[in-house]
Amino acid sequence: MPSKQPQLGSLAIQAPTLTPKTVHVSSSTCHDVSAFKELMSQYRKLDDSINMRLNRTTAQYRDRERTGMGSKGDIEEQACAHVWKEFIANWSRRKELVNYCVDVLDESVEEKQRSLQDAGDDASAQRKARGALYAEEVKRNQIRNELFVENIVRKRTFDAFRARCRYFEPPPSDTEARKWWDSWDSV
Repeated sequence: MPSKQPQLGSLAIQAPTLTPKTVHVSSSTCHDVSAFKELMSQYRKLDDSINMRLNRTTAQYRDRERTGMGSKGDIEEQACAHVWKEFIANWSRRKELVNYCVDVLDESVEEKQRSLQDAGDDASAQRKARGALYAEEVKRNQIRNELFVENIVRKRTFDAFRARCRYFEPPPSDTEARKWWDSWDSV
């Protein structure tokens, strides 16, 4: 019987993997809408597990304090700060990914528009160029819709976070965290 069992259930979400996978996003990732949406889905798993993440992180800080390995202070506050940093990093990566793909597809649409103009009077070439342009516009719109989905996911996560971490506020020195916090706090 093997001594090391696979991580199943919520433990797999909480614990970092031993072999983290680096995903290199290229323009082909942006053009493959299914692959792009799958990647976004993977990134959103952190948001989907917010309550479990807060519970587990609080338990970890409580265990550290009990064993004398943790810093003194409010355990709930430390857990909230830790989870908030994870969300900020994840949201920033997702924002960067969506913006990159929007730019790639904007450029592709412009290229298809130029090829439509270059088709001249050739009806067959114009039909082909219009079809390619339409396909690129559909992909671009699907990727742009992810910006709206992102806002919904982040707002839901922020609301759940605020419900659990009522007294938490990121320090003023952390400008990126403050920017995210202030944008949601004012809504």
